[in-house]
Amino acid sequence: MSGATARQDREMDYEYVPLRLPSNVDRLTAAAQLTIQAEYAGWELARVRLYRDGTRQVVLRRRVTAQPAQPDFSY
Repeated sequence: MSGATARQDREMDYEYVPLRLPSNVDRLTAAAQLTIQAEYAGWELARVRLYRDGTRQVVLRRRVTAQPAQPDFSY
């Protein structure tokens, strides 16, 4: 999940961060990590895709604001 980069969509005033969760991260742990990001960094879940190998592709989004940037994700 390292190397996630934010993409800004100017039409909708959201920025997006794609994350890839490895198969060894269970659903409860993933939910806890995403909840922390939602609580403290303002991210919301935009999309989750579960693959056959057990990995998950998660896309988080948040509204673009004039506030200073939050720290990057660290998993």
